[in-house]
Amino acid sequence: MNGGYDDGYSQCDCFWGIEPGSFVKLMSAHLHAPQDLKVLDAGCGEGKNAAFMAGLGASVDAIDVSELALRNGRRQWNSASRINWRCADLRNMALPGDYYDVVIAYGLLHCLRDREDVFNLLTRLQDATAPSGVNIICAFNSRFQELDAHPGFQPCLLDHGEYLSVYSSWEVLASSDQDLTERHPHNEIEHTHSLTRIFARKAPR
Repeated sequence: MNGGYDDGYSQCDCFWGIEPGSFVKLMSAHLHAPQDLKVLDAGCGEGKNAAFMAGLGASVDAIDVSELALRNGRRQWNSASRINWRCADLRNMALPGDYYDVVIAYGLLHCLRDREDVFNLLTRLQDATAPSGVNIICAFNSRFQELDAHPGFQPCLLDHGEYLSVYSSWEVLASSDQDLTERHPHNEIEHTHSLTRIFARKAPR
C-alpha cells in the first residue's frame, strides 16, 4: 500500500521536500488556536504536512505504512516533539470517533488496493473527525496519469466527482481538479498527474 515509493525513500533522505501541501497551507489560514488542535496525518510519508502542523502548535499523529518514510521523517523533523510517529496500515487500525480537529490524507488514497478500500477508509477518516473539524485530501484521479516515473505502480483511480460526492453532506470550502507536473529526485523523470484536492468542514454537532 505504499505506492512504490520505498525506492525513493531508500535513495533520498527527503524524497517529498519540506514544503507542506498547497491545501494544507490553505487550510491553515482558516484555523483558530492551532496550538490546541488534534491532527491526524494519514499516510504521512516523511511528514512534511505533520511538521507544518506541529510547527503551528498542533499535536499530530503521523501514520504511514512505510518504515523507510518514517525513518526519513524522524531524521528530517527530529525537533518536532509534537509529532507522534507510528507505522501502521490505516485500513486495519482503530481510530477514535469524533476526535481529530484536522484529518489530512495527502497522497494516500490512490495507493489503496481498490475502490472499496478508498470509500471505506474515507468513511472511517470522516468518522474520526470531530464536529466542525476539517478534512484535507489530495489524490490522483482518473482524468490523466503519466506513470513512467512509478514502474510497477497501479494506482486506484476515482473520478474527481466521486471524491466530491463523499463530502456531499460536508461544507466544501475549496476543491480542485488540476494537473501537477513534477520530477522525483531518485529518477528525475518528468511526469504529470491529475489531482483531486478537497478541503471540507464537517457539520457541527
